[in-house]
Amino acid sequence: MRKSFLVPLVLLLCNLYCFAQQDSIQVQNLEEVVLSDSRFQLKRENSGKTVIKITSEELQQNIGRTVADIINTKSGIEINGSRSVAGQNLGYFIRGGNNRQVLVLIDGIQVNDPSQISNDFDLRLLDINTIESIEIIKGAASTLYGNSAATAVINIATKQAAKDGIRLSASTFFSTNAVQNQENKPLANFTNSVSLNGTVNRFSYVVNFASQYADGMSAASGENSENDPFSRITTDVKLGYQFSENFKIDVLGSQSKFNTAIDGFPAPLFLFSDTDDRSTSNQKRVAISPEFTYKNGSFKINAGYLNIKRETVSDFPSSFESSGVVVDAFNKYVFNDKFYTIIGFNHQNSKTDFSEEVTFTTNDPYANMVYITDFGLNLNLGGRLNNHSEYGSQFIYNFNPSYTFQLGSGYGKFFGSYSTSFIAPSLFQLFDNTFGNPQLEPEENSTLETGFEWNLGSKIRFSALYFNRNEENTVLFTLVDPVNFISQYLNAEEDAKIQGAEVELSSQFFEGLTVQANYSFSEFKEGYRVRLPKHRANANISFQALKSTMVLLNYQYVGSRMDTDFSTFQDVVLDPYSLWDLNVSHEFKNKKLKVFAGVTNIFDTAYEEIIGYSTRGRNFNFGLNLNL
Repeated sequence: MRKSFLVPLVLLLCNLYCFAQQDSIQVQNLEEVVLSDSRFQLKRENSGKTVIKITSEELQQNIGRTVADIINTKSGIEINGSRSVAGQNLGYFIRGGNNRQVLVLIDGIQVNDPSQISNDFDLRLLDINTIESIEIIKGAASTLYGNSAATAVINIATKQAAKDGIRLSASTFFSTNAVQNQENKPLANFTNSVSLNGTVNRFSYVVNFASQYADGMSAASGENSENDPFSRITTDVKLGYQFSENFKIDVLGSQSKFNTAIDGFPAPLFLFSDTDDRSTSNQKRVAISPEFTYKNGSFKINAGYLNIKRETVSDFPSSFESSGVVVDAFNKYVFNDKFYTIIGFNHQNSKTDFSEEVTFTTNDPYANMVYITDFGLNLNLGGRLNNHSEYGSQFIYNFNPSYTFQLGSGYGKFFGSYSTSFIAPSLFQLFDNTFGNPQLEPEENSTLETGFEWNLGSKIRFSALYFNRNEENTVLFTLVDPVNFISQYLNAEEDAKIQGAEVELSSQFFEGLTVQANYSFSEFKEGYRVRLPKHRANANISFQALKSTMVLLNYQYVGSRMDTDFSTFQDVVLDPYSLWDLNVSHEFKNKKLKVFAGVTNIFDTAYEEIIGYSTRGRNFNFGLNLNL
């Protein structure tokens, strides 16, 4: 694909400026609230960030897609591997960062896998049908959320119990799952889910079950490659009890398992090829969240325990069992409708078995405040003292002023921020028997951001920002002995400097037609990172063709980027590409049954995400959702 495919998208952005709206397909109004950037429910106009909010309506319009697929349509975010086989490892490239710099929260509780190379959370374990909404804040947020929150926080809220009676919902989705130019396209991807929830007096409950099975594609590209099937089963239970008007408690339990065939680098040539390798993962999570509210605030504890068992069967087999404990206790106090404060303490303990059990702990006190003035100035600032068992104490902070003014029936907002973050090497990078390096230094980040947002009434939104990020002691996987193929994790000798810009606009041109688009630019001024596109753009049009029929057209452009060919250890430039998807959904008059159908990669575009790996071609999907 030529870069010229970016030109029509840029023209579309300019033409749509006059009728742009916001970050979700659903039209928002001035009273939209955001949570993740301050932990308080504040009007969006008082936030010093451009928070991405994926609503339940947008999730429903994308039933059948994965969590990674949907997040991948947002500005500044490239989730590499989401367009390949279902079992492909995912790379989270956000503002020039990688997996180790992204933190995932589920119902406010930090989740990660201490046995993973980057100590990250695997989005493949989640099912979209269990999620109520997603908020994403980009930029350093370590003051509020600690280690790893350097480029983004993905805050996932699971579905809530119905307030009255019992609700039952079920959905089924099936599609073809084929590479480009494949003539025979049988149904090979099946996703099913069922949810039962309700409230009885003071007791609430949500029970979710979901499964996925995908076949029909090989991880390795090639005409004679064999299929690499993927299966996943997810079970979630959420129980709540309202003891009094001021005290409630939620208990959560979850188990996610997947089993996937993978391809690898067999001995003795160590060249990527079609193999019979396999990977399994079994994750169990339990959490408890008591909350006590009082006149001007609340005290809450988010405590969770995680246990993960992973195994890879290949010429280089591995098996890991890891566990993690997180306890986040914080007090929120509101002096008035202008002054918000939060003081908290976060404890984390992570363990993994290598040749022996290794562990590290963090104990972090933190504080943050938000001040909203009568004349439009808003101030968000805070600090955190990271106390790490391996690296001692590190102080980090954020300073985030913004200024809001009336603009017709809406508002305009200018904002800026300077934030620092601390990222400890993972247990794998420190202690793995083959590649670990106990001498690694922690990575330190600083991010400068400035921009503006215009919200012209309830139907138009436009925002633009510039960021500049600096990485010190970046942890890199480095080939130290090319003759014997020996690699190790090392700190980069030079700082990495990344700059970029993001533009977002969305609009309801008239009732029933919503348009949204975004463009991202990321550039390494110093340093290097593979699979990071310099230019990236997304656009979609949601059109209510009939009273109960919705048509959704999506477009995505991914620019050229570098990747490493491990057969030669040389860098290769991957071509840019453009993808088009179409979805149609219809809700019947009783509003209990919704059916949907669609086609992805309409033009069967051939492209590469990762050298040697396959990507999805034109595929057709069908499904239905039933609510009782």
